[in-house]
Amino acid sequence: MQELYILPFDHRGSFLKMLGFSKNELTAEQTQRVCDYKHVIFEAFLLSLQMGVLKEKAAVLVDEQFGLKIHQEAEHMGITHILTAEKSGQDEFDFEYGNAFGDHIERIDPDYVKVLVRYNPLADRAMNLRQCDRLKILNDYCKSRGYKFLFELLAVPTPEQMSEAGNDKETYEQSLRWRVMVESIKELQSRGIEPDIWKIEGLNDTDQMQAVIETTRRQSRDKVGVVVLGRGESEEKVKTWLSVAAKIPGVVGFAVGRTVFKQPLLDFYEGKIDRQSATQKIAQNFKGFVDLFSEARTR
Repeated sequence: MQELYILPFDHRGSFLKMLGFSKNELTAEQTQRVCDYKHVIFEAFLLSLQMGVLKEKAAVLVDEQFGLKIHQEAEHMGITHILTAEKSGQDEFDFEYGNAFGDHIERIDPDYVKVLVRYNPLADRAMNLRQCDRLKILNDYCKSRGYKFLFELLAVPTPEQMSEAGNDKETYEQSLRWRVMVESIKELQSRGIEPDIWKIEGLNDTDQMQAVIETTRRQSRDKVGVVVLGRGESEEKVKTWLSVAAKIPGVVGFAVGRTVFKQPLLDFYEGKIDRQSATQKIAQNFKGFVDLFSEARTR
């Protein structure tokens, strides 16, 4: 599978919060401003292509609500574009547009349909079954309509697992999270959910990461790819994750968003830098991760 470098900015709730806007009281003027800030990120993506990021390996991931114009422009330019399908900020996966999800997908006609799912096999069983039922509907829809399916898995700990980790997030991250990821992937696969690409959280340990990757590709799933997400973490942490993952067969790239765009966009929002400077910085940040991943693969 070809390498895939994704710049994700499909955030909605967290994006509005970052800009100090209220989701429930969003005015038409504020909506337009959010759309424009997202377009700054897209402009930076285009600039990164001029800097040397290969167009055929790069992609944008953006929502319909604030990114419809971006999807249209990306389609016109022949840029791989990915549409998010889930409601923002939900503990339980559900469709952004309910039963009309297919109409919205067909309207935009993306290359990939993406979902973000918080999952743990030891969490509420009824909720997990509801999520799987909805995900199977989307899985089958994508397969029947020729859309590639991108699945972002967040391995959320149960209270018992956090207790086992001494109620320390870092201990959970280092010792337990990879096991939750492995078991979540197995359970989702058993329910007939078969993404083309898994978008997963990074790990510091090569053996743990390899175990997760091998789970996504087990039992003749050798054409399945994995991209590593940034989760808004520090640049140094994301660099570690990408360096660990890049050499493992099956890992085809990354999806790093807030680590790339958040600070330059905030500086632009606060008037500390102009639009051109923000665009330049975001483009440089994105290209930096592309270069890092490419170099790590060849070492």
